[in-house]
Amino acid sequence: MNRPAPKEQVITLYQSSKRIHPKMAKGRFANWRVAAIVATQFVFYVIPWFNWSGRQAVLFDIPGRNFFIFGLSFGMGDLIYLALLLMICAFGLFWWTTIAGRLWCGYACPQTVYTEIMLWIDHLVEGDRNKRLKLDKEPWNARKIRIKAVKYLLIFLVAAWTGITFAGWFNPIRELVPDLFAGQVGGWALGTAVFYGFVTWLFGHIMREQVCLHMCPYARFQSAMFDKDTLVISYDAARGEPRGARKKNVRPGETALGDCINCTMCVQVCPVGIDIRDGLQYQCIGCAACIDACDEIMDKMNYPRGLIRYTTEGVLANEYADRDIKKRLARPRVLGYGAVLLVAAVAFLAGVILRETMAVDVIKDRGVMVRENNQGWTENAYNLRIINTSEQDRVLTAAVSGFDEIALTGLPADGLRVPAGETLTVPVQVSTIPEYADKGSHPIEFTFTYADADTPQQTRTFREKATFIGE
Repeated sequence: MNRPAPKEQVITLYQSSKRIHPKMAKGRFANWRVAAIVATQFVFYVIPWFNWSGRQAVLFDIPGRNFFIFGLSFGMGDLIYLALLLMICAFGLFWWTTIAGRLWCGYACPQTVYTEIMLWIDHLVEGDRNKRLKLDKEPWNARKIRIKAVKYLLIFLVAAWTGITFAGWFNPIRELVPDLFAGQVGGWALGTAVFYGFVTWLFGHIMREQVCLHMCPYARFQSAMFDKDTLVISYDAARGEPRGARKKNVRPGETALGDCINCTMCVQVCPVGIDIRDGLQYQCIGCAACIDACDEIMDKMNYPRGLIRYTTEGVLANEYADRDIKKRLARPRVLGYGAVLLVAAVAFLAGVILRETMAVDVIKDRGVMVRENNQGWTENAYNLRIINTSEQDRVLTAAVSGFDEIALTGLPADGLRVPAGETLTVPVQVSTIPEYADKGSHPIEFTFTYADADTPQQTRTFREKATFIGE
């Protein structure tokens, strides 16, 4: 018996993702999300335009190696505070995730924020979900080209201004914007603006949920911080199943069906395209759009709200009631992350408040170990590396001790003026009577006194140890 030859088949290992067109959700959580977006973008877009003491209020001057945050100024020697700040952010995220899941992702993450802004543009220009789906299926014609052109123009403007604003955090924005439109902006600033604008367009409009699904590492390791008492968005299957359609006037308990009418509105509003009724999934960003959609349907059906809600696995497993969730916060994981967060925050605040904004490094001049000066005294040479990280010019005076007869030369008698935010290297000499400094090294101590140039009567003093080489 002759068997027919097998048909040739093409098997692809890659399936391109379908474009998700979520429906706009309305409700209390959508309002909170809008408020969070407005607040975060006010900080991003507006704060760089504020001035403080004659300069940009917040400016990260990387070429100049100075960070200005309102009345504070940080130099390269203050990188420890950046490390502490990153630690605070990390443990703050861990602590909050342990308590309430991915609220950061759903309300304040830049990826979520710009995806939401791009969806607003989609909704404004093309209409709601059904209209967008219909438009995508239409053949290209003059109407479709016009709608798409308007949408892409608005997206370009948002992405471009976002890129310019981002560059304005690192370059004075009041100078950057006029120079940019005049074609006089430098290559580094222009490259920063173009790069960040491109990333905003790519991640916010083109990739959208793909960033959360496939690129964000947080989505992968979040489960390590979850437990049965973590507040997450969940579908109450005990109440909702079995799901099915029914007439509007059917009351709960009058049918064998659960409260879920299988309208799929929770799926239609989901920005990552998942069905929350399938259980907790790593793709869920905790935006609560499904809660708003479900609550709206429950209101129309005259059913109680909360079929989809913020709750815990412990509640769904009937281990305790919703009203007892607050009692579950005092658990070891929450307390551990909270303790580390508190320690890091206190260390950061204490360091910023108590830090010295004037520092001097005493560096021995290795080229001139020891010599005899014109008076016949034994002399050592040093370089003073003076760092003024404040925003005021300061006047520095110095003295040295360690021998009964010792002299310091090289600094002006009335003090050295150190400009704000500057680092100076000044050569000085220390000398003493040869009988006091026999062969070998001897400890000496520099005493530095400084004051703001505008208020010379308010002085501060600090000391630095050094060694003197005798002969």
